[in-house]
Amino acid sequence: MSVGVQAAPMGHDGSLARLVLMHDKDGKVLALLPATTLLNLANVWKLTGRQLQPVKGADAERFFGQDAVQSQSGFRKLATLPLLPLLVDERCLQYPTLQVNEPYSKTTWEVAASLLSDASHGKLATDADEIALQAPQGDDETVITSAVKKFTKLRIQQRLEDTLGLPSMSPTTQKILMLRSDPEADVHALVEVVRVDPSLSAQVMSWAASPYYAAPGDVNSIDDAVIRVLGFELVVNMALGTAMGQMLTVPTNGPRGGTPYWLQSVYCAALSEQLCKKIPQEQRPKPGLAYLSGLLHNFGYLLLAHLFPPQFALLARYIEANPHFSLEAIEQQVINVTREQIGGWLLSSWTLPEEVCDSIRYQNHLEYDGEHGPYVKLLYVANRLLRQQGLSDGPVEQISDEVLADLGLSAEVAAETVQELLNDDAAIRELTALLEGGQS
Repeated sequence: MSVGVQAAPMGHDGSLARLVLMHDKDGKVLALLPATTLLNLANVWKLTGRQLQPVKGADAERFFGQDAVQSQSGFRKLATLPLLPLLVDERCLQYPTLQVNEPYSKTTWEVAASLLSDASHGKLATDADEIALQAPQGDDETVITSAVKKFTKLRIQQRLEDTLGLPSMSPTTQKILMLRSDPEADVHALVEVVRVDPSLSAQVMSWAASPYYAAPGDVNSIDDAVIRVLGFELVVNMALGTAMGQMLTVPTNGPRGGTPYWLQSVYCAALSEQLCKKIPQEQRPKPGLAYLSGLLHNFGYLLLAHLFPPQFALLARYIEANPHFSLEAIEQQVINVTREQIGGWLLSSWTLPEEVCDSIRYQNHLEYDGEHGPYVKLLYVANRLLRQQGLSDGPVEQISDEVLADLGLSAEVAAETVQELLNDDAAIRELTALLEGGQS
């Protein structure tokens, strides 16, 4: 399961609305708001004087999946249940009839305005344009600095990365990073780095022996694992990706029902690499960098949890209440900075390849026109294909044929590649478990 549903259609006439079920110790409350907007929990708390929270996606699906509320008269029953108040965003009141949707259960109703007359009215929602207008202006470092000053007690020093409280890179990670940046580095230099680090040696041996790579015969040595099975690019990229991810703890208070961090990372890495290999040779990006981009694409999520613990818990509730809404916009609303901004900026300051930093920073921006456009579009496509399978968080969106064509791919090839990965699901999950185990 993932946190995300079909994105609301844009450019509608305004009569499309969304129903959200919330609760606290005093009971349940319904909120009705325009379909494309964000439910602003701060507004709800101010209007009601209660610290209402959205219910879990699975609980909403069960509640609205009841036969008693699925029919056309179901909304009337919901709105008149004892102790189940209805809150209505004021923008919904201008229409004589609303087409109401509950996204988790996919239940729909046609609701007459007369049913809303006794409800509490107010401004519940915020739209994407309002969020964009309120967002801090400037380059990424300026925006990150502003958020850190606003939401934490960290003292901003001359170098922002010095004040984030991050663990230092291990000597092995620094050596791997140097190899990644050295065009003259070869597999033998890598073997020497791996061999002297017991933890990395154990990880490399376990990766080489995993069913996903299906090495013929036994893997008996580090040389065998690196040279015969995995290769220079894969070992460097997996070692870097896991080292970066393991510097920070995966949060336990994220969105309920969300895709596990490492499973999402491994699937995105594998899909990015496999899609890359199917791009025509003359326009193909480097598969190794595509893999590393996918493995680190959500690194900023860990940084948000590390830097902004109280706001991160609130962010998780906002994501649950707005599964159709852009994660970037929700993060701008709650924290004033996005995972892509902070992740891309920090990886750049650590001198990871520009292709990787740009693809992570701009992975949701098809208007990006820099030199690393193929990497950006590849990550964009991979992430949205995985959302459609419940293997990545965020709103489910269609991928245009034009974006695929720019990469030299087709919808059929993309679908076949996803299916090939799904057929390897057990092996991918075993590889994910190995990566997670490397954190201990």
